[in-house]
Amino acid sequence: MSTCNWIGKSGNSYEYHIHNLPPNFKSLPGNYIFAKLNANNKWVPVYIGETEDLSERFDDHHKMPCIKRKGATHIHAHLNQGGEVARRREESDLLDNYQNAKEPNGCNG
Repeated sequence: MSTCNWIGKSGNSYEYHIHNLPPNFKSLPGNYIFAKLNANNKWVPVYIGETEDLSERFDDHHKMPCIKRKGATHIHAHLNQGGEVARRREESDLLDNYQNAKEPNGCNG
């Protein structure tokens, strides 16, 4: 399975596993990034989030219309069993570093 390291504004590196859409995850807590490759073959985040249950989050995700419109082709997932505070901290750290994932260019917001 391929991986991608995403760097937060803090400098922390988070290793994510890359999955095709639609995902088929087990019921575990974690962080996720809907992403696409740009013209330079580099991953670009479209939406960054966190959930208690990776298996239930994506079929009816409230931002799915935007995620599809912005061209996400894959989802990157990182198991994070440190609790909601740890997941939200990671999400915030990444959003602070990847401004393009925020509205109006991305789908977070």
